[in-house]
Amino acid sequence: MDQENMSATLTVAVPAARVFAVLADPTTHSAIDGTGWVQEAVDRAPLTEVGQIFRMDMYHANHPDGDYRMANKVQVLDPPHAIGWLPGPDKGDGQPEFGGWTWRYELASLGPSETEVTLTYDWSAVPQSFREYLRFPPFGPEHLTNSLHHLAELAAQTSRA
Repeated sequence: MDQENMSATLTVAVPAARVFAVLADPTTHSAIDGTGWVQEAVDRAPLTEVGQIFRMDMYHANHPDGDYRMANKVQVLDPPHAIGWLPGPDKGDGQPEFGGWTWRYELASLGPSETEVTLTYDWSAVPQSFREYLRFPPFGPEHLTNSLHHLAELAAQTSRA
């Protein structure tokens, strides 16, 4: 595969600010996740600044430990237009090793109650040391579409609450 990123786009019937608020809340990420790997937010504070690190408990049947933890460093925070982070393994020593892959959500307001959301997974900066034991992408494009549908459902529920 020459292309080292993939994207999915979905129009949701929710204002961009509400969609952004859901994405900036790490406690919602397990409900949004299209892979089923994200389990629970360790750091539950809302994402408010570039450079902020938040950790997530994860599970994957093919991971050597099954359960593991990822650290995520916020790289993009432009409310309500874009949010993104750089994940990497958190070995618990306070020094996460970011892996070079990124998640980015771009939000385009289509009116007062409609937003086009594009989710991009980019692994173009993954170093060879990670590529030796991880396959990229580790999932198919349907997982991005699933995530967007989960986000749409969650954002719609919270906007009615």
